[in-house]
Amino acid sequence: MLQKIFLIFILVLSLNSCTKKDIEYEPKEKIDPYKLYQEGFELFEKGSYFHAEKKFTEAELNFEIVDFAAKSAIMSSYSFYGINFYSEALRNLERYLKKYPADENVMYAHYLIAIIYYEQISDEKKDLQPLLDAKSKIAFFLKKYPDSDYAIDLQFKNDLIQNQLAAKELYVAKYYISTQKWVPAIKRLKVIVNDYQKTVFIEEALHRLVEIYYYLGLEEEAKKYAKILGYNYNSSEWFEQAYKVLNKDYKIKKKVKSKDNDGFFKKIINRIK
Repeated sequence: MLQKIFLIFILVLSLNSCTKKDIEYEPKEKIDPYKLYQEGFELFEKGSYFHAEKKFTEAELNFEIVDFAAKSAIMSSYSFYGINFYSEALRNLERYLKKYPADENVMYAHYLIAIIYYEQISDEKKDLQPLLDAKSKIAFFLKKYPDSDYAIDLQFKNDLIQNQLAAKELYVAKYYISTQKWVPAIKRLKVIVNDYQKTVFIEEALHRLVEIYYYLGLEEEAKKYAKILGYNYNSSEWFEQAYKVLNKDYKIKKKVKSKDNDGFFKKIINRIK
C-alpha cells in the first residue's frame, strides 16, 4: 500500500514539473570551434598534450566545416600519441580514417599508425605480435605511399624489423641445434634464407645449414649452401667457418680487429611537421 502511494506521489510530481509554463529552456551558447582549436594548438606547442587533446576533440564536435573537423581529429590523435596513450590514439585514428576518408592528412594518419605499432615493440622473445603488427602496417604504407617523405623513415624501420624477425628465427634455430632437433632447426634456418636474405643473419644461417647437413651425412646439401655462402659472402668469417667444415685441414687465420670499428650506427631523426 505504501509503495503504491509513493509511486503515485512521484507520478504527480513528474506531471506537475512538465506542466509548469513558467520554465523556459534556453539553448546553450554556441562554442567557437576556431577558438577551441587555437587553444588546443597553444597547449600542444607547450607539450601539454592531455589538455590539448580535450580542446581538439571539442573543436571537432563544433566545426561545421569538414576539413577543419578532420584536422582537429588528427591533432587529437597526435596528442594521444604524445602522452603514449597508444590504444586511444589508434582508436581515434581508425575513426578518423572511416569518417574522413578523403581528407588531405590520410597519409599522415597511416604513417602515425605504423609508428605507434613500431614503438610498442619491446622484446620479440617474449611477445612477437607487436613486431608482426608493425611489419604489416609498415608494409601497407610502403606499398601505398612508396614515394612519400615518410616512406624513407619507415623503410629504415622496416629493415630493423626484418633483422629482429631474422634474429628471432636464428635464436629458435640455435635452441633446436643445442637439443639436436635437426628438422625444426633446418626449417627455422631456411625461413631466414628464404624470407630475410637482406638481413645481417643470412650468413650465419647459411653456415649453420652447412654444419647440420654435413653432420647428418648429407654432404651434397651441405655443399649447396656452402656455394651460396661462398658466392655471396666469400670474404666473410662465416664462409671461412663453412669452408673449414668441408675441408678439415684448412686453418682459419686469426684476424686483428681494427680500433676503428665504431661509427657504423646510423640515426634518422624524423621531425614531424
